[in-house]
Amino acid sequence: MNLQELQQKVIASDDFDSIEGYFNVCREFLCLLNDSQLTRIISPTEHQYVFFQFGEDYGHKITRPLNTNLYIDKGRTFQTEFEKFVDLLNELRKKEKKALTIKKHRRFLEANGINRIIYTIQQSIGSIGDSFENANQSRKRVGMLFEKLVKHIIQALGLECESRTISIPIEECPGKSMSYELDLVISKGKAIVVSEDVVIKSNEIVGSVKTTSKDRIDKIFLDKFMMSKLLGRTIPVIAIFLHDVQRARKQGSIFGINSTFKSNHFVGYTYALNRLDGVYYVDPRPNMVSDATLSQEISDFGKLLTHDLWKLVK
Repeated sequence: MNLQELQQKVIASDDFDSIEGYFNVCREFLCLLNDSQLTRIISPTEHQYVFFQFGEDYGHKITRPLNTNLYIDKGRTFQTEFEKFVDLLNELRKKEKKALTIKKHRRFLEANGINRIIYTIQQSIGSIGDSFENANQSRKRVGMLFEKLVKHIIQALGLECESRTISIPIEECPGKSMSYELDLVISKGKAIVVSEDVVIKSNEIVGSVKTTSKDRIDKIFLDKFMMSKLLGRTIPVIAIFLHDVQRARKQGSIFGINSTFKSNHFVGYTYALNRLDGVYYVDPRPNMVSDATLSQEISDFGKLLTHDLWKLVK
């Protein structure tokens, strides 16, 4: 499959109606990556990040930075690891956290398997998007596909998970209300009715899914505060991000790496406004692990699927 065909798949919808659909598109991109003469460029500022440059037919466009600690660039390895991932999801669906006692699943998790699979799939889709003549043509689509991927994964665990639009009346102002478009509403053991006039039930948690927190983190904290205030009870809200990395021009090179994470804003909102019920990254920045304050609030996406989600939906 050539790059033009992969571009069409990113634009279309039918290829992403299942986790396996995501796998197929990613596998095709990895085949293209290995079979073609794409130029591999190592970032001079953070050497674990690389870029790939497309050929003349695509204007020598350059992919987003890819973290080689997570990105699986060999199709055969990706297929093997994907099969382990699907196997784990099936076991979690049947046994919940008891699945983690199985030796093969523990080995997969110790190798950071969940995050590597999610990162490889989504960044492959993003890299296809980077090849478009107009970057804005695919940016929103790539973000929507990440949200849809997370929804498929949570549903594969046997949980209810859908997007929802709600409208919450403002009691002090009759006839006035505030509307919210919720990326995910998650619950266990009870079907979610998607309707304009349905609010958030007591057994449901809200999930915000974005590729990065850039220009979005403030709104997530504020939405939790306002929804809780308007509904008169604390609404559980989690945030899921792919990464907080972007290309930056440094030392004469266009292949530097910048973090887009506003750590002080994050801490300020956490302690001065309200704490989120979980913040999860597929590719967390180093300070999210090393900083004592941040590490209490931020975990990796694998931890959500294997531990925290089961506590949140009990």
